[in-house]
Amino acid sequence: MHISIADDLKKRFHAACALRGRKMSQVVTELIEQWLQANEYPPSSDCKK
Repeated sequence: MHISIADDLKKRFHAACALRGRKMSQVVTELIEQWLQANEYPPSSDCKK
C-alpha cells in the first residue's frame, strides 16, 4: 500500500513509533484494524489474514 501524507506528519509519526520501538507498518495495521472494527459493515469477525 502506498499513501501520500505531509512530510511533517510522516516525520512525527516515524519519531513517535521509533521512541516506542515500533515499526510504522505495525502501528498502521493496528490503526486500520481499529477503524474497521468501528466502521466496517457488516462487522467482520472472521477476516482472513
